[in-house]
Amino acid sequence: MILITTDQIPGREIRETLGLVKGNTIRAKHIGKDILAGLRNIVGGEIKEYTEALSEAREVALKRMIEDAEKLGAEAIVGIRFTTSQIMGGAAELLVYGTAVKLTE
Repeated sequence: MILITTDQIPGREIRETLGLVKGNTIRAKHIGKDILAGLRNIVGGEIKEYTEALSEAREVALKRMIEDAEKLGAEAIVGIRFTTSQIMGGAAELLVYGTAVKLTE
């Protein structure tokens, strides 16, 4: 599966547009990691606990979007975008979406 943030794939031509595909996950804070992150916020530096949590959330959302595209018979997903939104205090959604397409040979 080709994944790309642009609307075109260099050297390839889009034969058919299959439609919107998406994947998401909602993650809540982990109290233990939140305490460590709070301490790191005081002394400065990267908050690795949150970096790891967001990285994992991106991977889960991407996997779900790819599965959505595969159900349509897609060969690529173009125009990929990520967005986040707060659902409630301590929980956020990470959403990834794009356009599933088939390519010429």
